[in-house]
Amino acid sequence: MELWQLSATELAAGIRTREFSATEVAESCLRRVEDVNPRLNALVDVRPEETLADARRADAAVASGEPLGPLHGVPVSTKINTPQRGQALTQGVSAMAGVTATHDDASVAALRGAGAVFLGRSNAPAFSVRWFSTNAPHGRTLNPWSDAHTPGGSSGGAAGSLAAGMTPLAQGNDIGGSIRYPAACCGVVGIRPTVGLISNWMAPEDMGPEAAPLTFQAWAVQGPLARNVADARTALHAMAGTDLRDPFGIPVLPEAAPQAGPIRVGLVRDVGIVKSHPAVDQALDDAARWLDDAGYEVEELELPLLAEAARLWSLLLFEDMRPMLPGMLELGDDALGTHLKYAYEFAAALWGDKPDITAYIQGWARRATLITRLQELLGTDMLLLTPVSAEPPFEQDADIAGPERGLSVVAAQWPMTSLPVLGFPGVSVPAGTADGLPIGVQLIGGRFTEDLVLDAAQAIEDRAPRGSPAAALAGQSRDVRPAR
Repeated sequence: MELWQLSATELAAGIRTREFSATEVAESCLRRVEDVNPRLNALVDVRPEETLADARRADAAVASGEPLGPLHGVPVSTKINTPQRGQALTQGVSAMAGVTATHDDASVAALRGAGAVFLGRSNAPAFSVRWFSTNAPHGRTLNPWSDAHTPGGSSGGAAGSLAAGMTPLAQGNDIGGSIRYPAACCGVVGIRPTVGLISNWMAPEDMGPEAAPLTFQAWAVQGPLARNVADARTALHAMAGTDLRDPFGIPVLPEAAPQAGPIRVGLVRDVGIVKSHPAVDQALDDAARWLDDAGYEVEELELPLLAEAARLWSLLLFEDMRPMLPGMLELGDDALGTHLKYAYEFAAALWGDKPDITAYIQGWARRATLITRLQELLGTDMLLLTPVSAEPPFEQDADIAGPERGLSVVAAQWPMTSLPVLGFPGVSVPAGTADGLPIGVQLIGGRFTEDLVLDAAQAIEDRAPRGSPAAALAGQSRDVRPAR
């Protein structure tokens, strides 16, 4: 077995005990990038000299007996929309190709502090808006399982690089499924943490002249993607921290509540927006059976508040984005414009063409009620099991294939859009395959119950059959040309 095939946990342990060096690990991962990235285009800015220099510094720290972080020497990718000092901050937009970040954002700083070695910037759509990872300056990212299907978005490059073995960990962010959906599409694990657990602070120099809209501040989170639950848990704890510069940061990290009895799981299959594909229903049934086998008490239930939260996502986020649209449409590519056209049509069917300020204010008020009701339901000893999407991984560019298909894509993503509105933690974990594509399920817990959710994800992972993306693992090479 080559070093790139080891888990992040195994790599950290081996580096710490000097079984192998961080430099050897970096070299192995870089060779893997050279083998498969020309075909997949998951990482768009790889700087081997910088990665190897970081790895050599990690080895020097081991040799000198310095305290080592939990990810010491472990390679990780960062996303093109996330500031990392000295790295391009293109946002997948040609006009921003010359922008360089002057500071690390808080999640990148946390990874650096935990000892991670940075290996490449992961691809994403323009302004990280779509559930597909294609843009004009960097081109299309392919799903390691199937060229014809999306690797997800917006953290599609992050998930694809993991599935293909280029890095054992990846940083992503999520305001509408951008961590959880790519994880499901590529057969890896993705965590959307409780808002505030991982700081979402960015230096003012990297934010532009105006602060982010309220939904971006209150809903967007940073989080890890990994090949397995144990690695995701390690990365989550390494990234979590107190940071009161973040408007929603927490002053003290919460402790896990002791559990006296079996954990209850509510299986939510359908919230009345769109029926799930049979393969998605099968994945839910399998996951429920595995959780039952692990001692969880699973019961199917109806939870219409998730549908209401998904509808609020289309109101509050899109109204916050409306003043930004002219600039986004001017700088973004044609695919972004088409996607936004259909997304706003979907919202208009729910809220009208131009919702007024009263609807917006009432939407925020209703959100608070939904959060209270869901927290009362879940407490600290209940979880929800939902689809990741009502469909298996979409065909490439399904969201811009036409009005009917574009609207159906938004509808299918209700499990992705409802959760950011509420701010609760969610984990996407693989639950098998269907027709050669991975199928994931989502687990949701009460606020700050990440470890409880990850325990259930581990129970599913322990029992689920694991496939592998054969095309990527074959190491075939085919250039992916930039999108036009």
